[in-house]
Amino acid sequence: MRLCSIASGSSGNCIYVGDDTTHLLVDTGISKKRIEEGLDSLGIKGSELNGILITHEHVDHIQGLGVFSRKYEIPIYATQGTIEGINCCKSLGKMPEGLLHEVEIDKSFTLGDIKVRPFEISHDARQPSGYRFENGQKSVAIATDLGKYDEYTIEQLQNLNAVVLEANHDVHMLEVGPYPYPLKKRVLGDKGHLSNELSGRLLSDILHDDLQYVILGHLSKENNYEELAYETVKLEISIGDNPYRGDEIPMMVAKRDSVSEVITL
Repeated sequence: MRLCSIASGSSGNCIYVGDDTTHLLVDTGISKKRIEEGLDSLGIKGSELNGILITHEHVDHIQGLGVFSRKYEIPIYATQGTIEGINCCKSLGKMPEGLLHEVEIDKSFTLGDIKVRPFEISHDARQPSGYRFENGQKSVAIATDLGKYDEYTIEQLQNLNAVVLEANHDVHMLEVGPYPYPLKKRVLGDKGHLSNELSGRLLSDILHDDLQYVILGHLSKENNYEELAYETVKLEISIGDNPYRGDEIPMMVAKRDSVSEVITL
């Protein structure tokens, strides 16, 4: 199983998950050109994709979906609410017939030789979801755009070998930053985004000896920076109720405008 961030941040998101025979994208929130360049760096053509999974219909997750889909006609998978949101997004243009496939929260399905399980997340979209992927004995998950987490979230993220986890903002930077008050309230709310501290606490709840890699993602351009997210999450692990220290966890921050190293499990 391989995992790679092609782009991650408040301005656009696209994650690759795959193996030797199955190639998947989670979200297409960047241009077709950037998606193709990212895939090319992985030695994969757009036409070789087995599926595109969409977490929710916000523009930073679907911006390139229309153009990319019209060129390659790759099947698209999303919840009913997210499909409704995609169909209402006029900026995507006309989507090719028959490409949108509805998936159900907590109901697994298979693409190639990878089992996919959508799980519910708390965000201000129609029916947002995270995704868990399993192939043989390895499993990875994408969990971004969640304003809060609970025991259900922790359960969905158990026994992973790698995870892309949101560390969106530093609370103090957000509070004193340029965002208008309603937007600050939205980001800090239960249907907003995870702060660095909450990301570290959630990670502390899912750590185990076989979690081989953590990618911190979806950082805010205005209210966070890479080193702060990285150090804050490490600190939360070190002071948390778990047997690990932050510097023991292999972890990196996904960049907004460049492809990450490939995590191979």
